[in-house]
Amino acid sequence: MSDQRVSASRRIASPAAAIWAIVSDPEGHVRIDGSGMLDAAADAQVITEVGQTFDMHMDRTPLGDIPGLTKYSVRNTVTQVVPERLVEWTIGGIDQPPLGHVYGWVLEPVDDATTDVTNYCDWTNITPELRERRPDWPIVPVSMLEESVGALERLVTDR
Repeated sequence: MSDQRVSASRRIASPAAAIWAIVSDPEGHVRIDGSGMLDAAADAQVITEVGQTFDMHMDRTPLGDIPGLTKYSVRNTVTQVVPERLVEWTIGGIDQPPLGHVYGWVLEPVDDATTDVTNYCDWTNITPELRERRPDWPIVPVSMLEESVGALERLVTDR
C-alpha cells in the first residue's frame, strides 16, 4: 500500500445501517485518535449529499506531530455519498480551498448482523504546488485510522 493512501479495516458485529447512522453523523464519527483531537461543530448536520459542509474543531496538541500547531477549526466538504455504504469528505470548503486529501468510511455488509468497515485517508490527489510548499505534511498514520475504527466499534456496540 502506498503511503499516499492508508486505511484500516475491521469486521464489526453490527448491521451496516446501524454503523451508517454514526459515520454519516459528524458528531458521531470525527474523533480520530481517542484524544479528543477532533470535535464536530455543535450545529453539524447528518451527511446526506455531496457538497454538504461541516466544521470540525481540531486540537493537535495531544498528538504533538506538528510543532506549533495546536487548536484550530477546519471546514470539510462531502465528496461522495452512497447511503449505507460510503461517505467521503475533503478538508476545505467555500472559504477554504481543498487541501487535496480525502477521508472516508466504506461499509461492506457481510450479512444482516455483520459489516466490514474501512476508514481511509487518501493524499494521492494533493496538488504539486501544495506538495512543494509543504513537503513535510504528515501522511496520516494507520494507527490513527485503526483507533478511529476501534472508537466506531465502541460507539456501535455501546448503543
